[in-house]
Amino acid sequence: MATIEECRAALDKLSDTMQRAEGDVRDAAAMDRSVSCHITDLDVTFAGRLTGGRIEVRETLPGPPREKAQIRLAMTGDDLVSLVDGELHFARAWGSGRVRLEAGLRDLLRLRKLL
Repeated sequence: MATIEECRAALDKLSDTMQRAEGDVRDAAAMDRSVSCHITDLDVTFAGRLTGGRIEVRETLPGPPREKAQIRLAMTGDDLVSLVDGELHFARAWGSGRVRLEAGLRDLLRLRKLL
């Protein structure tokens, strides 16, 4: 089972990857939105902003998200690490229910370029 530190490192790695992206992926990452990632098996939430092509984690909170972020993710810590490492395909994980993504329709359309 992934630790809180490993999950935070995975989010940092994802943020770095997004920062280096080009083309449509870079455009999709250039949103300015609140974001939360609930790690279900650890019952911890990373909350922050997607801004300037990076994910800025501002808080690590116990339990589910306290506020409704504009972009909301939920998954196990192992799935987060596997997604970021390229071992788990997002569309398959989302389709099977291993990963939950909630956002407005416009944001979902932009995010599909990232995922």
